[in-house]
Amino acid sequence: MSTTIEAGFEIKDWDEHQFDIHAGAAKLTRATVSKVYSGGVDGESVTQWLMAYAPDGTATFVGLERIVGTIDGRTGTLVVQHVGGFENGAAKGELTVIEGASSGDLAGATGTGDFLADPSGRIRLRLAVP
Repeated sequence: MSTTIEAGFEIKDWDEHQFDIHAGAAKLTRATVSKVYSGGVDGESVTQWLMAYAPDGTATFVGLERIVGTIDGRTGTLVVQHVGGFENGAAKGELTVIEGASSGDLAGATGTGDFLADPSGRIRLRLAVP
């Protein structure tokens, strides 16, 4: 049985550095981002992003995030994969729970979701926990 969880988040820290530079090519960066969640997710997370920026300022990104806290009344950790893009001042992405990477009451969790940061943040997860 799956449950849909919605929460808001606030970015606590963003540390981004360019790791590859070539004239006329996309800027490639790596960022470590810390967030605080409230709502259906009550806790904190850290995400490692890899991003490719186009000359027009849009970006494509992938990332892994570990959420630590309580999700829908269950305490533990949850790891999600992000795939998305940034344009017009908003980051949007699809989420996939990484099977076998969660712990505590969230061990064995599976699911998918999405997020939006524009600059406020919200996340929606469709989560199944055994």
